[in-house]
Amino acid sequence: MHSPKMLLMLLASIALGADFSGTSALRYTERVVSFGPRPPGSAAIRKLQSYIIGELNKRQCEVLFDAFNAQTPVGVLPMKNIVARFKGSTGRIIAITGHYDTKLMRGMNFVGANDGGSSTGFLLEMARALSGRPRKDDVYLVWFDGEEAIAEWSETDGAYGSRHLAKRWYEDGTASRLKALINVDMIGDKDLGILQVTNSSDTLRRLVWKVAVDLGYSRYFLNEAVYVDDDHMAFYRLGMNALNLIDFQYGPQNSYWHTARDTVDKLSAHSFEVVGAVLLETIRRLEQTF
Repeated sequence: MHSPKMLLMLLASIALGADFSGTSALRYTERVVSFGPRPPGSAAIRKLQSYIIGELNKRQCEVLFDAFNAQTPVGVLPMKNIVARFKGSTGRIIAITGHYDTKLMRGMNFVGANDGGSSTGFLLEMARALSGRPRKDDVYLVWFDGEEAIAEWSETDGAYGSRHLAKRWYEDGTASRLKALINVDMIGDKDLGILQVTNSSDTLRRLVWKVAVDLGYSRYFLNEAVYVDDDHMAFYRLGMNALNLIDFQYGPQNSYWHTARDTVDKLSAHSFEVVGAVLLETIRRLEQTF
């Protein structure tokens, strides 16, 4: 039996989560996928960048860019992180991040509906949900370029955008104001199961899993532990409070990952809505802390 205080908290949480539309996030993802394969430096990713910026210009946020040239196994490629800043009053920052590129897969029509598409669509819907809300902390939504390795994943091939921005934030003092960073990747799967990524913040992971329990979504946030290198790592290694949310069982034995089968029909509006509700409530609770 819930106390009156708990019921009020749950009702507030549900109201917040209801503002995030899984259907809208899925539609954004469908639009993203319509651009086709989107590896860094491609004409398709430039079109997607324009689309993201155009959507953000409809929201009440400041749009910032972190453009750079990345040295890759195929030479220098231009890359651009896109940041939407929803201004608060405390000077502290909560960041929700994800990548918008797809892996370069020669000879394959790899559209990355879940791997690259879902995080892009999710963040666009999060921007819609956050727009016009009074804030305590700044909320940054970050679209990373160059998450995928150009050849083979290594310390120098992959996570180009997050490595660049983490270094920049560490050097310019932004890191000292960062309360939390939560990265989302491959979160649109119909059979949603978010893993507990061990190489991330224990405190932040416990908070997110507690929110999932409180909102009735615990079955989607698993107890299975896994080590995953992803865009959160550059921040985590520099001492920032960072967490990765990923469903890394995509299809039987992860058989849809990095294949032409990673298409929109494998995704679910409900999965987007679960993650959106949990993260909106997580932001609310983080804003209550110092």
